[in-house]
Amino acid sequence: METPNSTGGTPPTMRVSVVLCTHTMERYDDCRAAAESVLAQTYDDVELVLVSDGNRDVYKQYQSDFGNRDDVLTHCNDANVGLLESRNNGAEVATGDVVAFIDDDAIADEEWVAALVDAYEQQDALAVGGRMTPAWVAGKPSFLPAEFYWLIGVTHRGFGPNGDPDEPGVVRNTFGSNISFDRDVFLELGGFDDDIGGRQGEKNLQGGETELCARLRTEYDEGVYYTPEALVAHKIFDYRTDPGWLLDRAFWQGYSKRGSPISSATSCSGLPPKGSGASSALPLWPACYSSCSCLPSPPSLALATCTA
Repeated sequence: METPNSTGGTPPTMRVSVVLCTHTMERYDDCRAAAESVLAQTYDDVELVLVSDGNRDVYKQYQSDFGNRDDVLTHCNDANVGLLESRNNGAEVATGDVVAFIDDDAIADEEWVAALVDAYEQQDALAVGGRMTPAWVAGKPSFLPAEFYWLIGVTHRGFGPNGDPDEPGVVRNTFGSNISFDRDVFLELGGFDDDIGGRQGEKNLQGGETELCARLRTEYDEGVYYTPEALVAHKIFDYRTDPGWLLDRAFWQGYSKRGSPISSATSCSGLPPKGSGASSALPLWPACYSSCSCLPSPPSLALATCTA
């Protein structure tokens, strides 16, 4: 007789390893909150893999807070190598059938992993991602339209297989804070390309999940199955709604993708097609820096027009 799990269903059919990385004690409180949200999942068989990116103090705090738990693994890189290599190291350490990734400033809904697993089982998918929602720490800005929520790591209006973020289906990729892969496939692909770098120090290189999913498409002819029921909230601190920060973020998005396999699908008309269906009404002040690869360094422009 099958024993129900905590959601009232049948026992879990797969183990899900969630990789969470941070590199500084300044972010540790948020990282711990992210970790606790993973450990509070209703799905039973969840393994949390905590990676310190070369910071021994962070690693010691991991050990102090979570070292006595059987469902938590900890790893410390020998040096600060960036987010992408840290995630690869976490996936190597993990033991799950699926490896999922979440950022250190995010909070997973308690049904997040259950929704991912349901998509794997129902769709026979190789990669599954979910919806990012905003957690406005300092209030919602009046000037930032929902079409541009991708700048703050949130699922935007126009995302989705048919431009509808409420509709499930196959997309190129979801955000790196809410994406998962069959672990064997992830390792066979070689994980994230750490030459891209990922966030490291003052650099804000992005697009690691985009490049990896391009290889997934090439090697397996598969995209990422998007399920809007798999929810992760992204904390939007006050600095992330500053127009100068948004412009810099848009620049690094375009700079990071300038040599990627998807760069040919990007144009100065606005958002690169992560989902299919960006609105034609997008304001262009950051979009041109997101999609143009010709700029040598972050633009230093007067920002008066950015808030208009």
